[in-house]
Amino acid sequence: MEKVRLYDKTFRPFIPNEKIMDSIAKTAEKINADFRGCEDIPILLCVLNGSIMFTAELMQMLEFNCELVSIKLTSYEGTGSTGHVKQAMGLTADIRGRRVIIVEDIVDTGNTIVELKRILEEHGAAESKVCTMLFKPDSYTKDIPIDYVAMEIPNDFIVGFGLDYNEIGRSLRDIYILDE
Repeated sequence: MEKVRLYDKTFRPFIPNEKIMDSIAKTAEKINADFRGCEDIPILLCVLNGSIMFTAELMQMLEFNCELVSIKLTSYEGTGSTGHVKQAMGLTADIRGRRVIIVEDIVDTGNTIVELKRILEEHGAAESKVCTMLFKPDSYTKDIPIDYVAMEIPNDFIVGFGLDYNEIGRSLRDIYILDE
């Protein structure tokens, strides 16, 4: 794996694709254990755009029927969070009375999770769980439990496997970290 340049920034290799896929498989096992044999059809809520790749890989490993729904929230500009979460696209289906598994690419401060939980409650979800590919425990400031964490990472800016820097870098198979 070599360094990559995106606009004005250089990123160095951080997490290879094999490790990403292994952590997704382990996360799917935990979710399968919790939902195996369920009579209802839970919703997998893909938080666009960042979690598309994670959601696609995870969904293929789930052993129960589920419905895919999307929502798009924004809070990042460049390499930093604005601290304000805006809904760029609402829920793509009715979730009233349904169990929802929120699928996030990354959880750092937790502001997006708070907003997602509020939206789901407002729309009548019966229950919601949080699943994230990447979790930054050093940045997380909220009380909401993160139910499924594929990998914990330090509080650094990363790109790849769905994560972007000003909308590019999502297509990288591996995850890269900002090379200061």
